[in-house]
Amino acid sequence: MFGRLGSTELLIILGIVLIIFGPSKLPELGKSLGKGIRELRSSTKDLKDSIDVDEDASNQDT
Repeated sequence: MFGRLGSTELLIILGIVLIIFGPSKLPELGKSLGKGIRELRSSTKDLKDSIDVDEDASNQDT
């Protein structure tokens, strides 16, 4: 998704975000974005681990 965005496009997007939210809200926005990404990674890791456990259990039954 981000592979097609160049540095110019990213700077334009950052400028628009800066105009919309203002410089005082950017740290809070970044913190919440980081927290969301962290939770998503944790959830996908937990899901992957549970799928692996289910596969191991079904392989031992046969």
